[in-house]
Amino acid sequence: MQVQTHDHFLDRRAPAVKGGSYPLGFLRLSGTPKTVIDWAVVIVAVGVLITAVGAIGSGFRTAAGDRAEQLFQFAENPFIGLMIGVLATVLTQSSTTTTSITVGLVAGGLPIHIAIPILFGANVGTTLTAQLVALAMAKDKEMFRRGYAAASVHDMYNMLSVLIFFPLELAFSPLQRLSGRVSGNVSGEESGPVGRVFEGVGTGVGYLTKPGVLLLEWAVSPLDKVTGGVTLVVVGVLLILAVITLISRMLKELLVGRAQRVFDYAIGRGALTGVLSGAFVTMLVQSSTTTTSLAVPFAATGKFSLQQIFHFVVGANIGTTVTALIAAFGFSGIEGQAALQAALVHLLYNLMAATLILLTPGLRKLPPRAASFLARLGTENTLYIVGWILLVFLIIPGTLILFTVVL
Repeated sequence: MQVQTHDHFLDRRAPAVKGGSYPLGFLRLSGTPKTVIDWAVVIVAVGVLITAVGAIGSGFRTAAGDRAEQLFQFAENPFIGLMIGVLATVLTQSSTTTTSITVGLVAGGLPIHIAIPILFGANVGTTLTAQLVALAMAKDKEMFRRGYAAASVHDMYNMLSVLIFFPLELAFSPLQRLSGRVSGNVSGEESGPVGRVFEGVGTGVGYLTKPGVLLLEWAVSPLDKVTGGVTLVVVGVLLILAVITLISRMLKELLVGRAQRVFDYAIGRGALTGVLSGAFVTMLVQSSTTTTSLAVPFAATGKFSLQQIFHFVVGANIGTTVTALIAAFGFSGIEGQAALQAALVHLLYNLMAATLILLTPGLRKLPPRAASFLARLGTENTLYIVGWILLVFLIIPGTLILFTVVL
C-alpha cells in the first residue's frame, strides 16, 4: 500500500516536475515520426548552441580587442566573480547557460582567472528551482520537511565545495594549472594523437557551425566594432537561453520517463551508483535543475532517504558539465584551447569536489545535516526559507555587484 501511495503522488505531480510544455505539440505527431523529428530538433539545437557560443566569442573578441581584462576589471575581485556566477544562474535558472556563455567569453579573450570564480558561482545558483518546488509542499509539514531537505542538500553541498576549493584556487590555482595542462595536452601544438582527434572533431563541428557565426557577423557588420561586437554577444546569449530551454524540453519529452526509471532503479543501490545515476540522468535531460527537482517528490514521500538523494545530486553536478565541453568543440587553435580549459575547470572542479567530500567521513555528513537543520526551521516557519533564498541568491550577490560597479 505504501508503494502505491508513492507512485500515486509521483503520477499526480509529474507535470509539475517535468516543467514546460512540449514545443512541437502543434504538429500532433506520434510514434516513430515524432521520435525521429524530436531527435532531429535536438541535434539542430545543439548545433545552434555551439554557433551561439561561437558568436559570443567572436563578439567579445571584436568589442574588446586586447582590452578584455580591462573590461572585466570589476570582476578582478574573485568574490565579485563568484557572485556574478550565482546571480547569472539564478536569473537564467540554468548553470549550463552560464557555463556555456563563460566558455564563449574565454574563447574570446576573457582571462581564465576571472572566469573560474564565475564557474564556481554557477554551481551555487542552479540550486534555487528545486527549493521552490519543495515550497509548493508547505501545506503538509512532514512532506515539506523531507522535500525541502532534499532540495537544499544540493545547495549545502555546493556551498561546502566552494568553501573548500575557492580558497585553494585563490592560494594555489590548482584548477587553473591542471585544466591548462590537460587542455594543452589535448588541443595544444604538442598534443599528439589525442590532440589531432580533438582538433579534427573541432574542425568538423566548425564547418557545420561557422556559417551561422559568419551570418551573424555579417548581420552586425554595418555597426561599428564595439556596438557590433556587443550586439553579437547579446544575440549569442539570447540564442543560448532559447536553445538550452528547447533542448531541455525536447529531451524531457524524449527521455524523462526513462530518466525516472533509472532514478528509481539505481538511486537506492549505494553511493557510487547514486552518483553515477545522477550524472547519467542529468546528461540525458541536459539540466541539473530538472534532475534535482525530480528528486524532491521522491524524497518528500519518504521513498528515498536524504543520504541517497544527496549522492544523486552530487552526480547531477558532474552530469551538467557535459554541455560546456560540447560547446568548446565550436572553437579550434588557441581559441579552442582556451574554451576547452574553461570547460575542463567546471568538470574537474565537480569531480574533485565529489571525490573529496564523499570520501571524507566528516565532510560528507555536513550537507545532509545542514539541509535537515534548515528544513526543520522551515517547517516551523516558512519565512526562514524565504529569508534564506532571498539572502543567498539575490541580496548578497546583487548588493556586492552593485557596490563594486558604483564604487
